[in-house]
Amino acid sequence: MEVASKLAVEVQDQSNGQLVLRFDGEVLEFQQAKLSFLSGLKSNVFGEKNNKTVAETLAHKRYSKLLGLVSTNHPDAMDKPLGTFLLQLKLSDNANYKQFLNGYGDSSYCTFRMDRGPLARKKGLYCYRLRHEIVYVGRSYDPFERRINQGYGTIHPKNCYVDGQATNCHLNALIAPTLGEIALFLCPLDDNRDIERLERRLIQLLQPQWNIALRYE
Repeated sequence: MEVASKLAVEVQDQSNGQLVLRFDGEVLEFQQAKLSFLSGLKSNVFGEKNNKTVAETLAHKRYSKLLGLVSTNHPDAMDKPLGTFLLQLKLSDNANYKQFLNGYGDSSYCTFRMDRGPLARKKGLYCYRLRHEIVYVGRSYDPFERRINQGYGTIHPKNCYVDGQATNCHLNALIAPTLGEIALFLCPLDDNRDIERLERRLIQLLQPQWNIALRYE
């Protein structure tokens, strides 16, 4: 399939903090939302998940295939808290801990919040912009503040695991090193079908570098 050029989208900065995107006869107005970063980089977040033991975790279907690996190589680990055990493996240079994590579960994360404003409870499209380039386009059927603050902005230990939120982990890990350089823009839309259609079209036209890595949510 032929991919459209980025030139097919006209991007205009407005003095009032708006970002206007024109394409296919559509005009979308994105309003910048202030981001507040509450912490620096934090590593080994997965090691804080200690509400279950290794044995309790292996009893679940998503982890049952690891039972043989643990029983053979770590027979004394069954009663240990999961996060503590995996962190011990990592610190001893034993790569088996990665078997429990999603592909981005051992990244360094930050904590950030979208400040409340008139669009916080709206839904629609959002985009992250880095050094004047749109690097990610996403959609939210939930209020923006829930998607940003409770999703991307806060990575809980459980998110790091294979049954967690890999997309949230990955995007947070990409945002973390940018801190003051990243900008968030919101475009409120009411119709879920329009939200999905326009998100897919923008990704096709812009091919944001972070979407290529993450694909569709």
